[in-house]
Amino acid sequence: MYGAQPNPATGQQQTVLPLLAAEDFGLTGYTVIFSYIAAFGITKATSNYAAGILVDRLGRKPVLLTGWLFAVPVPAMLILTPDWGWVVAANVLLGINQGLTWSTTVVMKIDLIGPEKRGLAMGLNEAAGYGAVAITSLLAGHLAATYGLRPAPFLLGAAYVALGLTLSTLLVRETHGHAALEQHHRRPHSSPLRTPPAPSSWQIFALST
Repeated sequence: MYGAQPNPATGQQQTVLPLLAAEDFGLTGYTVIFSYIAAFGITKATSNYAAGILVDRLGRKPVLLTGWLFAVPVPAMLILTPDWGWVVAANVLLGINQGLTWSTTVVMKIDLIGPEKRGLAMGLNEAAGYGAVAITSLLAGHLAATYGLRPAPFLLGAAYVALGLTLSTLLVRETHGHAALEQHHRRPHSSPLRTPPAPSSWQIFALST
């Protein structure tokens, strides 16, 4: 196995946390309740950028495993949280997890599929990922309605983290060599003197934007 699907536990978060804010902590203001979404989004955006740099410097698999490690304390924090600050902190960790694992997964699929079917690979990746989020939202809602807001829905998230970390450790293989091989085939006769300099971060930002 070369790739691993990122954590679908965000579906659990979206379903349960607004209810937890209102019922367990008596929070009613939208700004306070949805502060966890802002914390998650800002952290994920930053982690996405960092992941893009780190996968080339350190390799794909180390970044993927690091991302899963950041998710390990999240279920326990949400189960045991005494106040809303813990929820926001847990979502910071989840944002790092999502930024590192999702971005790395996308890069690994691009490495493996080659130039011919990358669009299809990305479509399958997004369909699988958000399909898992939808299913998890349904399961989390069912668990919350049946067993209460804590701990049952967050045990589902803990199971995802354990599964993702285990599969990533034991079965996922490094894919950076595939990208290097593809680059070599594209420029088999290039020499260091004729190799154009790598674009700067600002140039990459301008092109991708």
